[in-house]
Amino acid sequence: MALFIGCMSGTSLDGVDAVLAEMDCLRPCRVIGHAWQAYPDALRRELLALNRRGEDELHRASLAANAVARAYALVIEQLLESTGTDRGTLRAIGAHGQTVRHRPQAFDASGYTVQLLNGALLAELTGVDVVCDFRTRDLAAGGQGAPLVPAFHRSAFGEAGAHLAVLNVGGIANLTLVSPSGDVLGFDTGPGNLLMDLWIERHLGARFDADGAWARSGRVRPMLLRTMQAEPFFAQPAPKSTGRDLFDAAWLEAALAHAEPDTRPEDVQATLAELTAWAVREALERHAPDTARLLVCGGGARNGHLMARLQEGRPALEVSPTDTWGVPADQVEALAFAWLAAAFIDRRAGNLPAVTGARGPRVLGALHAGPAP
Repeated sequence: MALFIGCMSGTSLDGVDAVLAEMDCLRPCRVIGHAWQAYPDALRRELLALNRRGEDELHRASLAANAVARAYALVIEQLLESTGTDRGTLRAIGAHGQTVRHRPQAFDASGYTVQLLNGALLAELTGVDVVCDFRTRDLAAGGQGAPLVPAFHRSAFGEAGAHLAVLNVGGIANLTLVSPSGDVLGFDTGPGNLLMDLWIERHLGARFDADGAWARSGRVRPMLLRTMQAEPFFAQPAPKSTGRDLFDAAWLEAALAHAEPDTRPEDVQATLAELTAWAVREALERHAPDTARLLVCGGGARNGHLMARLQEGRPALEVSPTDTWGVPADQVEALAFAWLAAAFIDRRAGNLPAVTGARGPRVLGALHAGPAP
């Protein structure tokens, strides 16, 4: 048994989740504790800005990477205190960092993905080995670098001889499908919460649509939905991944130019929720029509309206949060990066080539050692 911490800050840009877990042979045996802290408003605004071109980006990104490391260190300290854990007992911290650009296989065939995090500073602040920069090794092998969680989903939730479907709805939604034979397919389905979060913050000043109440008050506008569904990404075959590089405010504004004239703000929210659910339903129908259970994690699992829309047209499909399978929905991704850190320490592959498109299995991550004894 070894103790690992996993830290995740996703495209929703709400803050940092951290979990402390025991690992044995890459199986998460027990989650000991969980902590979360919101990003400071100034850091959140800067990270959002760094998703776009801007002045003096290298300087600003370097300082933001330092700030992300400090935010991670604070939530790790909170986690250690709340669980009464001595940092000397930790094997490593798996830290994702904050994605601000994701352009795999673009420009020069390799492309790039950028997760801001000063791993060396985090190791210095915590006194613990830090494993980070998980995605770039997969890109170097010709892959998308995403999604990386399907291998963990299979390990944590899979049952021999059974279908498995796990949906993570963060800023972007990604789907993991495991066949009874153990073969895995995984890919991003499109926007998760990020466009809904953008829209409600613009109109109501809220960071997210609690339980989907605002979306529920609106009505889906067919013309707007069809315009959004025409986005070529949805028709692309897997492997595929996406992010704010595509699904951003400009993308939404372009779609809104084709909305029905009497469309209200709450109707846009309802249509955005339907777009997220539709993309998942289409993917299930295309790739795993026999799926009987869909486990949902990420912030979207707490959106009752979205959860109901995921089941539309498939009354036999059981849609439930991963809580019902033993891992709270808001802890799954952080736990996945603890798992990936354990894989790195054991020099085991963390990617699935069938998911990312890489040329083969690769050990993912880079190590920043804690202070020498």
